[in-house]
Amino acid sequence: MSSDLTSVPSGLLDRAAGSLLAATPDAARRLDALTRAQAMTAPAIDAEDWRYSRIEDLDLGRFALQVRPVVDSAPDPLRAIVTERAATVEVVNGFISLVSLDPEWAARGLQVGPATSSASRADRPESEDPTIFDALHLALAPDAVRVVAPPGLVVDAPIVILSHQAPAAGPAPAASFPHISVEVGDNASLTVLEYQTSSDGSGLSVPLVELAVGPSGRLAYATVQNLAAGHWQIGRQVSSVAQQGTLTSSCASFGGSYGRLRFDTTLAGRGAHGDLIAVYYGDLDQMHDFRTFQHHSAQDTTSDLLFKGVVDDHSSSVYTGLIHIHPEGRGSNAHQTNRNIKLSDDAWAWSVPNLEIENSDVRCSHASAVSPIDDEQRFYLHARGVPPTEADQLIIAGFFEDVIGRMPSSLQDAISSLVAAKLARRLQGNQS
Repeated sequence: MSSDLTSVPSGLLDRAAGSLLAATPDAARRLDALTRAQAMTAPAIDAEDWRYSRIEDLDLGRFALQVRPVVDSAPDPLRAIVTERAATVEVVNGFISLVSLDPEWAARGLQVGPATSSASRADRPESEDPTIFDALHLALAPDAVRVVAPPGLVVDAPIVILSHQAPAAGPAPAASFPHISVEVGDNASLTVLEYQTSSDGSGLSVPLVELAVGPSGRLAYATVQNLAAGHWQIGRQVSSVAQQGTLTSSCASFGGSYGRLRFDTTLAGRGAHGDLIAVYYGDLDQMHDFRTFQHHSAQDTTSDLLFKGVVDDHSSSVYTGLIHIHPEGRGSNAHQTNRNIKLSDDAWAWSVPNLEIENSDVRCSHASAVSPIDDEQRFYLHARGVPPTEADQLIIAGFFEDVIGRMPSSLQDAISSLVAAKLARRLQGNQS
């Protein structure tokens, strides 16, 4: 496929003109972003940030932008698991279809609802020129889901965001541009759980999540990606943590044909801390693609990244990460670990950690591994009468245990169940 987007105006971009852009308060900025998108080309795999990806297989011109929700509600896989909530938000194809905010939390100052995209929205990740996906999101995203915890507010019940990709109204598959913005004030505390689903068929989602943690604030943000097999996702999460603030950002990725998520985490204030955690499991011909950037731009900041994945059948995964200690990052302490298990000779995992250190008074480490299941572990279980397929299940469950244990407790059982479902499919394939 050519990366030239000259065919797109008669497809995705042309369908957006007038219907979505002209009616918005920030139409001029959106149209400017759309003009820039039309002049851009798709990223190439020889660019470092897109190396090993499938981006050259994506044809943007085949997708249709949805200018209104096709269905009224999103499914709620967490209904029986997360029963106490401060708020529930349903998003369909990027459009907010429902906001349910507990009146008691609203009275205490918690804000949850739609917000018109402002000029301050992230337009480019740090140290990278903006891509066509950044420009398209800036032009085409509907109102954002905005969550604000004011200074001093400790919210002890999670906010649940249900993001669903529904089929397009016409024959072309749908493209959507969801946008979530979370702001945690000084000494405030908040947990946000996002669960992503889709209908069967194909589609494209380009989500943007922006997280801002104020001084001594605490934010736990967790995403479960369980899209249907034909869907593509190219997402970004941009976060900033102020002095003595703490961010825990976790992701569990199981669905889609190609799922990509880029993390840009900036520890901007002295003593800021950031944890990045991910679980992913690929089978059939899936690809899970993660790019992470840990920016230590202030003194005495700390970060810890732990990503673990399994690939089976003909699936693949990519992890590339950078710890960047800026000149002002004296006293920083940063760690980065990526480990992968291959269950099939035809599965592949690329793991590329990197360091860029501009201050000598720091502690940094990185580690990566790609390997099959350990033969000694398998032999230990076989010698005690555990059948081979069940032994592999136990080993994989143990492999994921520590990383799942660091995710929000209300999601741990749901994530373990998704791992178990992947293992059950593998077991059925081995028996057939």
